[in-house]
Amino acid sequence: MEETVSKNFIEQIIDKDIEEGHCKKVVTRFPPEPNGYLHIGHAKSILLNYGLAQEYNGEFHFRFDDTNPTKEKEEFVQSIKEDVEWLGADYKEHIYFASDYFDKMYECAEFLIKKGKAYVCDLTPEQIREYRGTLTEPGKNSPYRDRTPEENLQLFRDMRDGKFPDGSKVLRAKIDMTSGNMNMRDPILYRIARKEHHNTVNKWCIYPMYDFAHPLEDAFEGITHSICTLEFEDHRPLYDWVVNECEFENPPKQIEFAKLYLTNVVTGKRYIKKLVEDGVVDGWDDPRLVSLSALRRRGYTPEAIRKFMELVGVAKSHSSVDNAMLEYCIRDDLKLKRPRMAAILDPIKLVITNYPDDQMEYVEVPNNQENEEMGTRTVPFCKELYIEREDFKIEKPKKYRRLYVGNEVRLMNAYFVTCTGYDADEDGNVTTVYCTYDPASKGGNSPDGRKVRGTIHWVAVPTAVQAEVRLYENIVDEEKGVYNEEDGTMNINPNSLTIIENAYVEPALKEFKPGDSFQFMRTGYFCIDTKDTTEDHLVFNRIVNLKSSYKPN
Repeated sequence: MEETVSKNFIEQIIDKDIEEGHCKKVVTRFPPEPNGYLHIGHAKSILLNYGLAQEYNGEFHFRFDDTNPTKEKEEFVQSIKEDVEWLGADYKEHIYFASDYFDKMYECAEFLIKKGKAYVCDLTPEQIREYRGTLTEPGKNSPYRDRTPEENLQLFRDMRDGKFPDGSKVLRAKIDMTSGNMNMRDPILYRIARKEHHNTVNKWCIYPMYDFAHPLEDAFEGITHSICTLEFEDHRPLYDWVVNECEFENPPKQIEFAKLYLTNVVTGKRYIKKLVEDGVVDGWDDPRLVSLSALRRRGYTPEAIRKFMELVGVAKSHSSVDNAMLEYCIRDDLKLKRPRMAAILDPIKLVITNYPDDQMEYVEVPNNQENEEMGTRTVPFCKELYIEREDFKIEKPKKYRRLYVGNEVRLMNAYFVTCTGYDADEDGNVTTVYCTYDPASKGGNSPDGRKVRGTIHWVAVPTAVQAEVRLYENIVDEEKGVYNEEDGTMNINPNSLTIIENAYVEPALKEFKPGDSFQFMRTGYFCIDTKDTTEDHLVFNRIVNLKSSYKPN
């Protein structure tokens, strides 16, 4: 018996549209504004729109909504393109720019003027706000609302031809100044702005407003379902007004879904921008952020983000998701795919006093104990090793199973060793631990069958590679919450980044390339930083801790 998969509300709407003959081929789109870098919330929209196009064997369009030259940059265009491609949303040849439609949008504006549905208004921005009314009081008509279509057409063409200063005139839709929906109170369709555009350069000095341009772009491209987040719900009547008044034969349908909110995470574009501009982080791709470029640099995979979006699902109402769910998804993705390597983050030296001074041997190590198909590698072993400082205690704590004087432990995949003593500096910090080894226990098991309860990892001193390791925590103080309610400032966690400059890793890690990821045994998942790593200086970013209390339902 086949399992019945329940469909989300958007799929149900599309099914109905197909059934009733409103839609022959599903066409969806992802239309970012190139005014910043994309973040985890955008991934939901990308994967939702792309997934629906795949599910219905339709088309997925990728379009830059570049109608506002005051905030847009080519840098943002390139970063967004990288993010969409990284997530695996294959738009094929369907990449578009809203600015490529400026001529057609202008024609639509003239069409509305000729119909008597748009007029040129000379009110100042302050006067327009004043005339607009409030949520409880209706607006009032502009004194310029009754200009004739002929007069409006000439004025609009003069606006286009640069005959008026910036801000002196706008083109407005003629709808209803008493509407209960503020967006319908004669919204602005075009404004004068002498700004160089990244695509059209100085061809235009008038630019369409988002609420006018967006429905037109969808209609020009034959988008069937314009899927957007809930804050556009109040804009839907205007969206419908534009496509209907411009008399498109098969107008697109706008459907709203709930945004993705992560608990205690900065997702707002303007807040991320502030962190970047204030120098709190080292750029839009700082691994403490949840921009997609930051998650990529930190070592997150497209597979983990896709899995996360599946778990989150699609809803009509807002809710917050625990960031631990995202961390669970990357752990789950990497667990069986990545090798487990030795890295010592807080090193002390361990000397095996009865091991031959000049001997270097190689022990066989499984690349991933939970996935035998990943095979094995050989790792150098000798008299002097680095171990983690926390793996030796002068005074044995309760239930402590690692090294202390007199205790025997297993050096992972190598030998049993028994601690015989240690050296400490004048401040009492341990510098060297001394042990003897049992040559018969090679491989980590003794022929006499005796058991040891502690196992520690290690790196051979002569072949160890020095590296920088960066440990990341949430950029905001989780106890205080993201924002300070009194003044709106962010509660920054002072410990969001810890840099360890003198870690030691096994030599095999020199063979990997920036962006590669692995598990550091007993520590967590890490990747080689793509920005600051050089041939002579390895930098590792912690992706996520090894364990979490989070469990999926």
